[in-house]
Amino acid sequence: MLEQAEKKRLALTACNVRKGIIEGVFNAKSGHPGGSLSIVELLTYLYEKEMNVDPADPKKEDRDRFVLSKGHAAPALYAILAEKGYFPKEDLKTLRKTDSYLQGHPNMNYVPGVDMSTGSLGQGVSAAVGMAMAAHLKGGAFRVYTVLGDGELEEGQVWEAAMFAGAKHLNELTVFVDNNNLQIDGTVEEVNSPYPIGEKFAAFGFHVIEIDGHDYDAIESAVSAAKARTDRPTAVIMKTVKGKGVSYMENAVGWHGSAPNAEQYAKAMAELDAAWNELNA
Repeated sequence: MLEQAEKKRLALTACNVRKGIIEGVFNAKSGHPGGSLSIVELLTYLYEKEMNVDPADPKKEDRDRFVLSKGHAAPALYAILAEKGYFPKEDLKTLRKTDSYLQGHPNMNYVPGVDMSTGSLGQGVSAAVGMAMAAHLKGGAFRVYTVLGDGELEEGQVWEAAMFAGAKHLNELTVFVDNNNLQIDGTVEEVNSPYPIGEKFAAFGFHVIEIDGHDYDAIESAVSAAKARTDRPTAVIMKTVKGKGVSYMENAVGWHGSAPNAEQYAKAMAELDAAWNELNA
């Protein structure tokens, strides 16, 4: 269990990350806020508490790797990287601009702290599996974390990667599934149901854990359990709320790939400021 002071620190950071997401998509007038907001607690925990990373040395050889397989959630990754100090927070306002290094999907060649260029759904997890294989061959030199969208599970390449990871007992790999149950056209059941998700990963040789993806204690427990496994990779199925933290975006499929207007931006930032002030009271 995390200390209350640590939970408060993480929650305050998460508020700032959410504000960074909204700032980015508002200024871009495009982007994917819904599925970015749903993974904020996970990214906050990994970058602020768990991963061996150093903004002053983004390419250090023994760093833990993170791959955002659902690459359209780049606003969340950029916001936590800025919060961590990889680049100035002010640059979040340049999201998707023609001359910006912060494009709509992460690019490892231009963005400090990005370990893999992603965007074509299903391919990021394969890259993460390759990284985990390298770590495995080096005797567990580092750990690899990747985040998949639940709609992304409709891609066959995901299961090819899972098959390989399970067969090679890549215990250095932890796969997080952002199970917010919504994708671009509706619920995942309406489009092409990936359920039961946990049973599928288990069939490919994964240790499976199901948690509330907004609960820091649950995230910590899952990460600890994954690190304790020495015989297989771990899949953490996170029940989350798409658009979490902004009232009018929560569980609303229309915010998968839409940007707020000026009035909506002001409302979102006011809510997040209020949440920050309440936590800091």
